[in-house]
Order: sequence, then structure tokens, then C-alpha cells
Amino acid sequence: MKTIKVILIGIGLFFASQMQAQISVNIHLGTPPLWGPIEQPEVRYYYLPDIEAYYDLPSKRFIYFNGYRWVRSAYLPKAYRNYDLYNGYKVVMNDYRGNTPYIYFKEHQKKYYRGYRQGEQKTIGKRPEHHKNKGHQKDNDHKH
Repeated sequence: MKTIKVILIGIGLFFASQMQAQISVNIHLGTPPLWGPIEQPEVRYYYLPDIEAYYDLPSKRFIYFNGYRWVRSAYLPKAYRNYDLYNGYKVVMNDYRGNTPYIYFKEHQKKYYRGYRQGEQKTIGKRPEHHKNKGHQKDNDHKH
């Protein structure tokens, strides 16, 4: 009887460790772009108040309203292709983990209005010299 209890406890610990491994894989949310802010808790989204768009780190996609629906795209819409992602303020959305951050868009729009700034924001990397005045990047870390 004692052997069966030890085996059951061993099996339980094995499954618990497997669940823990699976959870830690799901928490890894993506590599931030070089234009992302240095202060990085585990986060999935940035909100870009100047252009009223979101950035999804794991998929490396911008999420914006195109006038009809919310769109996910590797690039910003034409109107914002020259938007400077390095100088633009990024709100780190550490209070939301779902798939549709725009369900709170009206609140985000009010709280983080166009031109919103909360102190100086340093980026992870430096802007490439050949794109000194523009946010339009071609490599994978800077798609928009």
C-alpha cells in the first residue's frame, strides 16, 4: 500500500512539473522590437496613442481600425508609414492578456490621448542611421 502511495505521489509530481513547463512556455510573449521601450515587464501589447493603434509583440503585428474593422498587419496604414516608432510614445499594456485589446479602445483613447507622454521613454535599441527621420523599417524586428 505504501508503494502505491509513493508511485501516485510521483505521478502527481510528474504531471505538476509538466503543467508548470507548459505554463512557462505560454508566458513567454515575444521579443520586443528595437523601438520598444526599455521598461519591459512580460507584456503582449503596446498602445501607440499618437496613431491610436496597438502593437502585438508575439505576432509582430500592428492592430488598427481601418474605418470599418480592426486589422492586424505587419505594416502601419499608409497615413502612418512615416511615423517615427523610436520617438513615438508607447504605452506598455501590462493589464491585458487577451486577443482583442481594442475592446478597451475608447478607454485607452481617453486615458492615453494623442500626444500623451509620461516622462522620457528610452528604446531598447537605437534607430538605424539610414532611417534617422522615419519609423519605416524593412527588417523583421521593425516591421510596421
